Amino acid sequence: MAVLTWDGTGERLYETGVDRGVLYIPTNGVYDTGYAWNGLTAVTESPSGAEATALYADNIKYLNLVSAEEFGATIEAYTYPDEFALVDGTARPSEGVSIGQQARRTFGFSYRTRLGNDTLGADFGYKLHLVYGALAAPSEKAFATINDSPEAITFSWEVTTTPVPVTGLKPTAIITIDSTKVSAENLASLEDALYGTDGTNARLPLPDEVIAIFAGGQDDVTPIEPDFVPATGVITIPTVTGVTYRRADNNAAVTGTVTIPTAGQSLVIRATPASGAYKFAAGSDDDWSFTRTA
Repeated sequence: MAVLTWDGTGERLYETGVDRGVLYIPTNGVYDTGYAWNGLTAVTESPSGAEATALYADNIKYLNLVSAEEFGATIEAYTYPDEFALVDGTARPSEGVSIGQQARRTFGFSYRTRLGNDTLGADFGYKLHLVYGALAAPSEKAFATINDSPEAITFSWEVTTTPVPVTGLKPTAIITIDSTKVSAENLASLEDALYGTDGTNARLPLPDEVIAIFAGGQDDVTPIEPDFVPATGVITIPTVTGVTYRRADNNAAVTGTVTIPTAGQSLVIRATPASGAYKFAAGSDDDWSFTRTA
């Protein structure tokens, strides 16, 4: 056994900052579209639960029962994506008109924090934080007069979560990836999914896919564009190993043929990796819009 030492060169670690926020709006449980969140100023993680309840028997402390753990957070920002209105209880019946006190939708969220040490500073590495099943509570907005010390308004949302399933583990609402401890290639695959690439949308992979990405290598696959007959509205879905095709309107997986019923109606077909064992090759296109003409 080695002798323990403290504060060695390169081992004085710290975390700082928050950036690269992304909002993901789910469709039927799949976080298939991401939107950049500018102006992010703080994310405060607030786990709760995991409280012990002591049981006594035979005149001794018999055991502890531990309550379920929950994940919550507070998001603070100077601004937010327009799409956040969908999850913040706001409807927009027309451009520039917002109606509050509407139904709130769940959302996914990712952000990055910096890892620093005594030799490389904040360039040592970073952590990616992936949040699932989030629900934003109504927030306070304080508007004040402009004076000789002007300040921008900071928006703040209290967020609760509902965990999503993880194969072989308990459901979770939070995953954290440490860039200093994982393969650079696998990390790049995850970031391609989170932030999008040329031709592919940003999306938030579910926990099983994230685990699969870092458990081993991924095979590159290239989605093939479906065939389409505009006059009949028939879309023929190709069969490609490692690719699942979905309707963008309801996220339902589709195979065989899909028919657009009405002239002038459009439908977007989107391709997604079939599992974490696959990733789309660089430059692949992953969605196509079709419009029936007759």
